[in-house]
Amino acid sequence: MMVRMGAPFGATGLHSYAISAIDLALWDLKGKILDRPVYELLGGPARDELFCYSTGGDTDWYMELGFPATKLPCPYGPADGIDGLQKNIELIARTREEVGPKVELMLDCWMAFDVEYAVRLAEELRPYKLKWMEEMLRSEDFDAHAQLRQRIPWQTLATGEHWYGTVPFQHAASRHLVDIFQPDIHWVGGLTALTKICAIAEAAGISVIPHGGGITAYGQHACYALPAIPWAECFVATPPGVPPEEAVRIPGVATPKNGRMVPADRPGFGVEITEEHLAPFVY
Repeated sequence: MMVRMGAPFGATGLHSYAISAIDLALWDLKGKILDRPVYELLGGPARDELFCYSTGGDTDWYMELGFPATKLPCPYGPADGIDGLQKNIELIARTREEVGPKVELMLDCWMAFDVEYAVRLAEELRPYKLKWMEEMLRSEDFDAHAQLRQRIPWQTLATGEHWYGTVPFQHAASRHLVDIFQPDIHWVGGLTALTKICAIAEAAGISVIPHGGGITAYGQHACYALPAIPWAECFVATPPGVPPEEAVRIPGVATPKNGRMVPADRPGFGVEITEEHLAPFVY
């Protein structure tokens, strides 16, 4: 009903954010009424613990923390010319040398490229064995995604952070435009939409690795219970030398240790928000 009510102006973007918030609140309420964690409402854990990868630029710190995989933001794009292209290559080369051959390495491009630049960069980075290249193109340009799939069939492609609702994922799955879907549970339509996306992905042989899936209780419960999700993304909220568990965070949100994590088993999502937490946002 919420999705259909957005039809006159489009049920994407901010409208989808609002749907997500309401949907997650309802799942949380259901868990609290039944006195069960949300991951049990989804059928129980699909794995013993979450496999977590880090995202950011402090690679040496992430390795010290024991993450078995890490993702870099891509600093340069088409506007930076050949010099920027070369700097991207040098960054990946340095990082691969730093982490060694046994750590998975990914690159996040955040919708910055056109097809030509994406192909050129992918070709240059091939020796460094990237696990995937992420969101290289504008999210809504499905024709460009089809071209990219055809031109670099050997490279694992990931996207979907800026897709809203289930329809874009259904379209991409039917044409196998990418190998990994990355919906954000807080934007895509909540847990209800995410479970549908996982079903679409499983039917098409596509993995789902939610954007920021390991940084909130909502994503942690989904990643723990849904079989289509093999990894959880974690942004380390502390600077080098400060343990992640010392970060300012909402009680009930688990913290990775040595790249592994188990969500809280309290009712609902286990989030404990008090008036004290809300005070800075209330005027």
